[in-house]
Amino acid sequence: MITIKNTQRKINYNTEQLSKDAQTIIKFLKYPDFDLGIWITTNKTIQEYNKEFRKKDKPTDILSFSFHEGIKPGERIEVCCEDEQNLGDLIISLEYVQKAAKELNHTLEERMRILLVHGICHLLGYDHEEDADFELMQKEENRILKHLTRSKTV
Repeated sequence: MITIKNTQRKINYNTEQLSKDAQTIIKFLKYPDFDLGIWITTNKTIQEYNKEFRKKDKPTDILSFSFHEGIKPGERIEVCCEDEQNLGDLIISLEYVQKAAKELNHTLEERMRILLVHGICHLLGYDHEEDADFELMQKEENRILKHLTRSKTV
């Protein structure tokens, strides 16, 4: 189940497409029965989480909190019971994303879709700390985005 909570009030944003995109992605990745939480918030709130969990005292676009610690990129999540059917949670600052979208000449929806894929990849063990990790993550993101784009045109 996809759970989206939107607690920011500055930007009018319909979460319906984000929910559909998330469902399409987790189905494509063969985790259709897994839960995913998405919290859309403000720069102020995400800065607090970024400071606490990453020791970076500044806002960011997205933070990912995987339910399954230590998973390796491309490794299949194996669960013992229904309670473990959870990918994790994403926190997204919509005001940060909106500003970045303008700078990158994207629509807000395009940027949110890219970040959703990016965040889900992090939940599945991908990162971009080293060049080889970055390349592996980028390849997976592109594969998912390609599927997402195809599924939108069908």
